[in-house]
Amino acid sequence: MNYIGSKNKLSSWILEVVSQEISIPLKDAVFCDLFAGTGRVGRTFKPLVKQVIANDVEFYSYVLLQNYIGNHSALPRKQDYIKKLNELNPQLGFIAEHYGENGNADRLFFSQENAQKIDAVRQQIETWKNQEEIDDALYYFLLTSLLESADKVANTASVYGAYLKKIKKSAAKAIEIVGADFDKTKNAHQVYQEDGNELIKKISGDILYLDPPYNARQYGANYHLLTTIAKYDTFVPKGKTGLRDYYKSAYCRKGEVAKQFENLIKDAQFSTVFLSYNNEGLMPPETIKEIMEKYGSYSLKVKDYQRFKADKTENRNHKANATQEYLHILKK
Repeated sequence: MNYIGSKNKLSSWILEVVSQEISIPLKDAVFCDLFAGTGRVGRTFKPLVKQVIANDVEFYSYVLLQNYIGNHSALPRKQDYIKKLNELNPQLGFIAEHYGENGNADRLFFSQENAQKIDAVRQQIETWKNQEEIDDALYYFLLTSLLESADKVANTASVYGAYLKKIKKSAAKAIEIVGADFDKTKNAHQVYQEDGNELIKKISGDILYLDPPYNARQYGANYHLLTTIAKYDTFVPKGKTGLRDYYKSAYCRKGEVAKQFENLIKDAQFSTVFLSYNNEGLMPPETIKEIMEKYGSYSLKVKDYQRFKADKTENRNHKANATQEYLHILKK
């Protein structure tokens, strides 16, 4: 999934730095990914650590985390269910009516055929769950498979803050539900959907990895349609893009982020803390250093990498094609 702030290209570097900085073997460590998003970093550490604790306040993220982190044992019949989903006929439903090409709301997030197929698949998954034909593990596997497959045919420039005026080539392709395979591990893991600053008071471990929002763009607004597919609830979509009510993070507010961050660091019951942040974030590096130094030994690692672009360069005045990723380190 093309995701704002994704650490897909940085996960191996993060793993290398964490391995060098901690005082115990990785295999004995409890690793927490508190703002997990798509779970990319937690997935990197999952086969290597004793346990992963993964959390994100957004429901679509919680679904992905339940599959990629929470699921750790084989699901013998998973491909049978994927096959059944792909064989379903399209069906008019909430997504087609409010977000499909020929829907009542005139929103062009999906072609009409793909929107109706998403409706059919989503309803079938819920029917299986209600009839107790599938358990929670398979439920989250199938939901994740749908979310990622729907994202591949979405008629957007990447995020769901806007749709394109015409159906683009990739959005015109018929959706195919592809299984969201996960790493199997001997140990179980924990998954939460909570405000990170509240959850931190109830958990403890060895490695705390923090990747909060960097700027004023709220994830709840940027990925609202993934939550709507995941929840498949009834509400009145608002405005041009059909927004739902969403959680607003203090980490996206310049006047609140430093206080919120310090409270988190103060409450963290982890021996080593790693904060991913970049040079274009709301908190300057000096502020982060000043806060973290109050609670232990501070150091910093820096890496250059290509910035995320949600649209084409010629359509937007980007500050730079490359940015610097900072990994702030605190040994408490």
